Amino acid sequence: MEYLEFELPIKELEDQLDKCQIIGQESDVDVTETCKQIELKLAETKKDIYKNLSAWQRVQLSRHPNRPYTLDHIKALCGDSFLELHGDRNVKDDKAMIGGLGKIGDQSYMFIGQQKGFNTKTRQYRNFGMSNPEGYRKALRLMKSAEKFGIPVVTLIDTPGAYPGLEAEERGQGEAIARNIIEMARLKVPIITIIIGEGASGGALGIGVGDRVMMLENTWYSVISPESCSSILWRSWEYKEQAAEALKLTAKDMKRMKLVDQIIKEPLGGAHTDREKAFSAVKDAILKSYEDLKNLSPKELVKQRMDKYSEMGVYKD
Repeated sequence: MEYLEFELPIKELEDQLDKCQIIGQESDVDVTETCKQIELKLAETKKDIYKNLSAWQRVQLSRHPNRPYTLDHIKALCGDSFLELHGDRNVKDDKAMIGGLGKIGDQSYMFIGQQKGFNTKTRQYRNFGMSNPEGYRKALRLMKSAEKFGIPVVTLIDTPGAYPGLEAEERGQGEAIARNIIEMARLKVPIITIIIGEGASGGALGIGVGDRVMMLENTWYSVISPESCSSILWRSWEYKEQAAEALKLTAKDMKRMKLVDQIIKEPLGGAHTDREKAFSAVKDAILKSYEDLKNLSPKELVKQRMDKYSEMGVYKD
């Protein structure tokens, strides 16, 4: 188990509890009462820490190395029914963007999402979850296929942003993301979008237009990461915590500003502490959203989606 800096008091108590239990097993000393006291203190400490998380601490939780990624969610939701589809039919298959068909119960869905790696080799293979233009074009190809066959689309967002390399810009990174936004706005099937980790910049928006947009509790959604914001405004990463607060990027902030529709509650300590519970919460959110959307006609879907995004923000004529 890996611990973040603000979780160290929890680690200390868990270590104490382990030592207490070992002493009880290896000697005749009755440590039952001591263990109970440590367990109570541990439960209170967890509650206090996770009840008062700062924006930066939620950013850290969204990046936790043990946090489930897109493929983890899809496998939990669909089991062996998931069939991954590859390629944008133009350049190549982008490994940072995955997609394919899968079933939850008897209903088929087109799943699309960014995939990160879990060690050095797979992180390089997945380009750290940063998609190239061909990734967004692959996503659009799959969405248009889903539209053709009347299959609802589920997008799972977890990216530090679209890949900013020179070759990505040469192949039209901005155009690919902009094209996805306009095509998703008028797609004639339900789109359910869930931010399961990081939701940064146009990299998230490229698959982020939906009829229902939801965020897991310990995720963030913003035009820029706190570190990048800090480096631009203060010429240093030292102010990333201050930047995170100013950006209003947490799920609560997004819900309050009506930029997302729902917050999906995570297990205490984050999705990685109880994966099955987190997967179950995501599944319930998808099923409920689809139930609300499935009887709408294509025309009604597009109109409601257009109205939803037109009403966002504050502006003057």
